[in-house]
Amino acid sequence: MAIRTGARGAADDLAEVHEINVTPFIDVMLVLLIIFMVAAPLATVDLGVDLPASAVEPQPRPDKPVFVTVKPDLSVAVGEDVIARETLAAALDAATKGSRDERIYLRADKAVSYGDLMEVMNLLRNAGYLKVALVGLDGRNL
Repeated sequence: MAIRTGARGAADDLAEVHEINVTPFIDVMLVLLIIFMVAAPLATVDLGVDLPASAVEPQPRPDKPVFVTVKPDLSVAVGEDVIARETLAAALDAATKGSRDERIYLRADKAVSYGDLMEVMNLLRNAGYLKVALVGLDGRNL
């Protein structure tokens, strides 16, 4: 036997709720987040290494080093003379007296991008100058 209470339309008004309760899901995610935040620093491994000190003396510079300078406006200078990039090989031959084994000291302004510096290094290599030293400020002099 079934008993019906209330009006007939009242049963039709009750509908099933098809929504997921996300509150327990958020609680579980917050707990997992805290666990990973605590466990992640413990998972990284730091190796204690005592690095040896370098006792190497700086290499002596030649009496008349050949400097190639890349200026902020991307112009190239050999020594104090600004030259065109196409004439870099001829200017270096004149500065080194044709000796391609001489070390070329390459310096560039901070504003010069890495790609522009690499273009000049490629020009040096194409000209046959393979001994290139990059010039920078010594950290102790800053």
